[in-house]
Amino acid sequence: MMRGAKGVAACAGLWMAVTAATAGAQQAADVLSMGGAVTEIVVALGQGHRLRARDATSTWPPEVTDLPDVGYVRALSPEGVLSVEPALILSEEGAGPPEAIDVIRAADLDFVEIPDALTADGILRKIETVGDALGVPDRAAAMSAEVEADLVDAMADAAQPEAEKKRVLFVLSTQGGKINASGTGTAADALIRMAGGVNAVTEYAGYKQITDEAVGLAAPDVILMMDRAGADDTDHGGADDELFAMPAIRLTPAAQSRSVIRMDGLLMLSFGPRTAEAIRRLNAALYAQES
Repeated sequence: MMRGAKGVAACAGLWMAVTAATAGAQQAADVLSMGGAVTEIVVALGQGHRLRARDATSTWPPEVTDLPDVGYVRALSPEGVLSVEPALILSEEGAGPPEAIDVIRAADLDFVEIPDALTADGILRKIETVGDALGVPDRAAAMSAEVEADLVDAMADAAQPEAEKKRVLFVLSTQGGKINASGTGTAADALIRMAGGVNAVTEYAGYKQITDEAVGLAAPDVILMMDRAGADDTDHGGADDELFAMPAIRLTPAAQSRSVIRMDGLLMLSFGPRTAEAIRRLNAALYAQES
């Protein structure tokens, strides 16, 4: 009888171990991450093994591109998102369209929205929110401390005397020969200021198509653009010769000195764990310093 009881207990223990292992295996790949910075944070927290899928903006680190892609975060389809069967969705603020998000939220899963950020404090809030959602708040706290220190150092090193700051025009696109540029309240605007520059356009908020006259009045010393390597550059500035030949740009100080900086869009605009690196790179490019 004792032997039977021990056998039952052993079997029960084995069953519990198998069940726990199965549950752990299921949890290991239960997260859909949407938003480049969100996905970077998940991986940086050591939770990349839990990712089941990603959105099209999640391209760093490179290994995440092997995951299924549910589409662009602002143009989602409920069918595409739900087809990967996530238990938890971590989504950057502004995912859409709204009707698609309503359907996704109504499904039997956890949906956590990660607040947008245009400041160092905002980046730390992103990390904290992701860490809490993944159940690793201690790791998130340690990571936040490291990221905060790096950001403080990067911004201190990038500081410039007011009179020496370069005027920077961030050009989102040149589609149809028209300049779509950043005003205030954008990630581009925030990064330019963090890197020791001045946004050349402050008359409006967000991104907007502006006139040739407005570009001339902005008088940028430098044109800043996303590096779209491998993409069709026809609508995004193209070669430097084509950029500086545009009527809107050819008379600016930037054209006279042929000053254009192209940076990886995700690094530059996502405001995630690598933002200190983006600050240093942009500052070095603006002021010809060694990074």
